[in-house]
Amino acid sequence: MKKTFAIAIAAGLISLSACNSSPREQAADNIEANTEAVADNLEDAADNVSSDAAEQSLENKADAVRATGQNQADDTRTNDPDTNLSNGI
Repeated sequence: MKKTFAIAIAAGLISLSACNSSPREQAADNIEANTEAVADNLEDAADNVSSDAAEQSLENKADAVRATGQNQADDTRTNDPDTNLSNGI
């Protein structure tokens, strides 16, 4: 139920964010929404484990996924993929 709700929220945010925004902004918003959904799923999994170490590991992974998604979204917003030397093109 939680996963379905998170996916529905992400889809709603994506559709709202598509209004009056550039393709680059839409792509960045999609990256953020997708990584947020993955992080939420990791946190849900952390709530269902019995070991404190496993729970902390999953929480750390969720934080890392969010940070990576935010960095990728920011990079998408600020860099033109055709001229961004960091992406190897």
